[in-house]
Amino acid sequence: MTSRAAFTLGGDKIAAGSRAVVDIPFGKLYTHTELNIGAHVIHGRQDGPVLLIAAALHGDEINGVEICRRLLKLPRLNRIKGTLIVVPIVNTYGFVQQSRYLPDRRDLNRSFPGSEKGSLGSRMAFQFTDKILKCCTHAIDLHTGAIHRANLPQVRASAKDKTALRMAEVFNAPVIIKAASRDGTMRGTANNLGIPILLYEAGEALRFDEQSIKIGVRGIVNVMQDLGMLSGKTKAPKNRSVFSKKSSWVRAEHDGIARYYVTLGQTVKTGDVMAHIYSPYSDFEVAIEATFDGVVIGRNNLPLVNEGEALFHVAEVSSLDEAEKTLDAISDEVDNAMPAALRDEYGVV
Repeated sequence: MTSRAAFTLGGDKIAAGSRAVVDIPFGKLYTHTELNIGAHVIHGRQDGPVLLIAAALHGDEINGVEICRRLLKLPRLNRIKGTLIVVPIVNTYGFVQQSRYLPDRRDLNRSFPGSEKGSLGSRMAFQFTDKILKCCTHAIDLHTGAIHRANLPQVRASAKDKTALRMAEVFNAPVIIKAASRDGTMRGTANNLGIPILLYEAGEALRFDEQSIKIGVRGIVNVMQDLGMLSGKTKAPKNRSVFSKKSSWVRAEHDGIARYYVTLGQTVKTGDVMAHIYSPYSDFEVAIEATFDGVVIGRNNLPLVNEGEALFHVAEVSSLDEAEKTLDAISDEVDNAMPAALRDEYGVV
């Protein structure tokens, strides 16, 4: 067994074979209250990748926080090769305020790569990029839907990055979307830095979703095994993810009160009625129809809607029948098998 040098993060040195929590200052509020980001660092005794797991870039997206908690409790992490950096809460202010945003209402995940002299969000993005992201060889960014919106567990990766696509395949979420990253996001910055990154979307803001959490923990472990950070070979999944190259939103054609008929993971065909919107003051009612064949991967859960508001996020797939079978099988596998797997293989429920 070779002796490794200590890993440095935020000025702290973590010896090989040890773990620590590093607090990195990210600025102050006008009350002189300091904003810190806490990063768990597990530095293995043997060489390997440096994997970043980041959650709560949007402060109200808490599913990822629980995924990080469960991940960090796995006994297997004591024998990892390489280095694991886990940041359960990136946007500490938003997390405390149960808000997606920063105090100036800016979106931290639209502020990357940031600058030293910009807004609070821009400065935080710059510090995160400079002090954490640039230290990594691979990354996984954990997200949920926004407030009142739920996402089917899904991963997104750049179609041009073969390593990221491999990570997406072994993660084995129900749906893989090959999508370019948005400007200003952490994923976009990682792509520009040549760091393979996977984005995991699952659940709804300010809510825990057990299936989404289990798929997230399982997926990260799969990726770590495939990268050689954990012992054992990644098993070929019984049911492979559904691939999609394109997704779009079906929007409200009128303001009013919506009655939703389709759920996450359900397949729809062009012309299927997905919802009705009606007026509480008249007999007026309008049907919301699917505009193409696909799988519902996101849904608005609030019945009170305005004209033009996004209602259903639909991903195009090559075969509806195959997609439906695959999604049902993955859902059953997670619901029925994961509790035992978590106890026996992961050591946590």
